[in-house]
Amino acid sequence: MSTTLIKNARIVNEDCIEAMDVRIADQRIQRIASKISATEGDRVIDAKGCYLLPGMIDDQVHFREPGLTHKGTIASESKAAVAGGITSYMEMPNVNPATTTIDALERKFAIAEESSLANYSFYLGATEDNLAEIKLLDPSKHCGVKVFMGASTGDLLVEDPAALDAIFRDSPVLIVRHCESGAVISENTARLSESKSTFTIEDHPILRDDEACYASSSFAVGLAKKHNSQLHVLHITTAKELALFEAGPIENKRITAEACVHHLWFSDKDYGELGNQIKCNPAIKSESDRTMLLKALTTNQIDIIATDHAPHTWQEKQVPFEQAPAGLPLVQHALLSLFDQVKNGQMTLPQIVEKTAHNPAIRYRIQDRGFIREGYYADLVLVDPTASTLVSEENTLYHCQWTPFLNHEFSAQIKNTWVNGNLVYENERVCGTPSSAMRLSFSH
Repeated sequence: MSTTLIKNARIVNEDCIEAMDVRIADQRIQRIASKISATEGDRVIDAKGCYLLPGMIDDQVHFREPGLTHKGTIASESKAAVAGGITSYMEMPNVNPATTTIDALERKFAIAEESSLANYSFYLGATEDNLAEIKLLDPSKHCGVKVFMGASTGDLLVEDPAALDAIFRDSPVLIVRHCESGAVISENTARLSESKSTFTIEDHPILRDDEACYASSSFAVGLAKKHNSQLHVLHITTAKELALFEAGPIENKRITAEACVHHLWFSDKDYGELGNQIKCNPAIKSESDRTMLLKALTTNQIDIIATDHAPHTWQEKQVPFEQAPAGLPLVQHALLSLFDQVKNGQMTLPQIVEKTAHNPAIRYRIQDRGFIREGYYADLVLVDPTASTLVSEENTLYHCQWTPFLNHEFSAQIKNTWVNGNLVYENERVCGTPSSAMRLSFSH
């Protein structure tokens, strides 16, 4: 049996940074110690000067398969993910056809089994009439049910109060929510139309403002409290919404919140330069909102950091604002952007690891992942804080082949990524195969 010995790593794990060696064997972390001697058969990696982190668990991605594969595929986007230090992901149901039945859900698992380079799970999408399917979800096999509330396309939009009440009452799995109020967005659109005949990208955070977000988030939190539901509110973007969430450790919380890397990085000041590239829902808001999101991460009002990776082709983005699709590609550069946040003094490395690995594992009850512990799966990423990463068209791996970070030089570099003990990324090259990845399993 071949083994890997990582020597001289600075392990970032469970609120501390400690110099340790790690041996990987048979997919898992076999041993962690201050000094481990190499034995015959070890592949030795000298990690001197580098940080070893548990791989990022991204609880919100859109990999576009099936049906939208001109934008991305499970193969292409998981390749970009492991290059960015993401070792597990949970993917959304708004594909074509939408993932609203157990059969459709299992077909996506079959695709991932053949093509994903990172560990995977998939959400079932809620509709106003698929409660019977939701009740069939298995908490040990399925990560959650996604409810689009007031902002979606097709039949994934759930606004009927009776349908929402039933979902919150009867779901056997975690409910994750996209919270924007369609009614408030419509009111904002009508009001702005009185003075403008055409909207521009600068209007996006006005149309989808803090009131639209708060109205929907507060309604969702109210339903969760009414039914004692397990609720995770995705991509919080406003300071106003933070009052809905308790500060403190994630353990035993029934209502949790997430922030996404682009809302932590960009503000409305960036619309002038990047335009539709950073059009997303919920909209990127003000600098003061961005500042408050970062602060809320340090006080544990916000529990998890994700990407909401949502690629569209470059051509699809090169249209007038109102016709441009919402979403941007992020998985390859998410963890690097967080290292820049650490360099800028916004967060610490242990906080980054808590929000990207520990807390997703705890919230979703993912078995044997999210921590660097003996016996856990060896989902690991080695990061060199002394080597920078200049983002170029040539080294961007998304199927859509563009990134809003083009020409930015990040302050760190992803050196290696392991998925279940298999080296899948090394020295700027993806080297893994789909046999490295596994379907996530959950305790309950």
